[in-house]
Amino acid sequence: MSKEESREYRTRLKEMTAILHRHEISKGISPEKLRLILEDLGPTFIKLGQIMSMHSDILPKRYCDELMRLRSEVAPMNFAEVEEVLKSAYGCPWEEIFASIEEKPLGSASIAQVHRAVLKDGKQVVIKVQRRGIYEKMARDIGLLHRAVKLVPPVSLKELVDLDMVLDELWAVTREEMNFLTEASNMEEFARRNKGILFVKVPELYQEYTNQHVLVMEHIDGWSIDDKAALKENGYDLEEIGTKLIDNYIKQVMDDGFFHADPHSGNVKVCGGKIVWIDMGMMGRLTERDRKLVGKAVQGVALGDVGMIQEAVLALGEFRDKPDQSRLYEDISALLAKYGTTDMGSIDVAEVMVDLMEVMKENRIIMPHGLTMLARGLTHMEGVLADIAPEINMVEIASRHMAGKIFTEKDWKSELKNGGRSFYRSIHKALDLPSLVADLIQGNLRGQTKINLDLHVSGELERLLRRLVRNIVMGLWVMALLISSSIICTTNMKPKIWGIPALGAFGYVSAFLIVMYVFLKHIFSKK
Repeated sequence: MSKEESREYRTRLKEMTAILHRHEISKGISPEKLRLILEDLGPTFIKLGQIMSMHSDILPKRYCDELMRLRSEVAPMNFAEVEEVLKSAYGCPWEEIFASIEEKPLGSASIAQVHRAVLKDGKQVVIKVQRRGIYEKMARDIGLLHRAVKLVPPVSLKELVDLDMVLDELWAVTREEMNFLTEASNMEEFARRNKGILFVKVPELYQEYTNQHVLVMEHIDGWSIDDKAALKENGYDLEEIGTKLIDNYIKQVMDDGFFHADPHSGNVKVCGGKIVWIDMGMMGRLTERDRKLVGKAVQGVALGDVGMIQEAVLALGEFRDKPDQSRLYEDISALLAKYGTTDMGSIDVAEVMVDLMEVMKENRIIMPHGLTMLARGLTHMEGVLADIAPEINMVEIASRHMAGKIFTEKDWKSELKNGGRSFYRSIHKALDLPSLVADLIQGNLRGQTKINLDLHVSGELERLLRRLVRNIVMGLWVMALLISSSIICTTNMKPKIWGIPALGAFGYVSAFLIVMYVFLKHIFSKK
């Protein structure tokens, strides 16, 4: 590291320390205080908070809800800096590409800011310009955070969270957002997947003017989806808008497995009778396998099948430790008791998923990244609906979509074939039952019956049994040493110590040391 870089690190570290002192972090931290600290620490930490808000498998729900309120608006770059970024990105002055650019930005976020502009051919566009030097600033802050993680005591947050993993995820997500070619690709994929939906629109992308640091797209007038007064004034039905919005979002999740991960009101507009999705920098993905497993878990709740839910949860997650399947089974049983018997068509899909995520968190199961992003997206959707059309039940729309798919998209030929195989296997095993029972009885009469037990014990009982076995083994060692040493001492073996064979003396001393070790360990373990 150069002297200049080292000086920058020290300066930034002093700045961060001053902010923490100002917020009196030593007196404890509440969800609101955490949000304010992250906002004061700057773009890297705002982005960190936004990423952490998606991790309801790590943070308590009240912290996640508060972090979702993190403001993305920050002080804008001056226009001279914008001109420098454009010149560096295009290799020429911006006047050669654009007829005009409004100096006042439409919005300014942690990574980029947006300006309205006009192309040479008169088309109205929006330019998204990356902040100058943002990559280097974030890389420096991530480096400082990685150093800080090493200083965190092992008995603390590190027991619950792999902090290095969270920082690596933050950096990976942020680098994707800083590469506007990735966002451009997301826009194209989203437009392709929603091409046949008449009420959905994506701004047109101008590929020829888009690169890693600058994104150029069609300007959309319209109104923000939460601008109720303007929408009503222009003849829009808020309930219809809300229904179409949720229907399309569920389609993104359940059909495409490619969905908007940050669908707050600022990223959804209404224009020309269409719902316009903007800002594709943060998109979520669910594999077909994950979607099927989520569906399987929901179906398990509807059928009251604990085993089906447990299989889905174990297949979905990654484990910090070996899972305690008996505890997981009990937690899932408690979840089922909450819902009772619910029809598949009316099940509360969103609430079930939240509860399943809570079960996974309690059992130290790490959820797929796509699932945590979905949880964030659903929360935003609930907020938008509660504002514009509170009478709409998002859950009913989602449930109808899922229930409809079961009947419209299920491969019945495959299901019947698999069902036939299962029926055949069941009949085949049933025919073997009489002979198996006879073998069991005969083996029991001969004393050859064996039973395999899989026992799950508490941690305290496990430690007690381990200590008991250890003490028994130690006792056997002491007994063996005393007997063998006594036998040796009856001989005239040389060399001798204290008038007895040295080997015998060594055995006595070893036995004494073992006894003292067991005694002291027993005394101190009670404290």
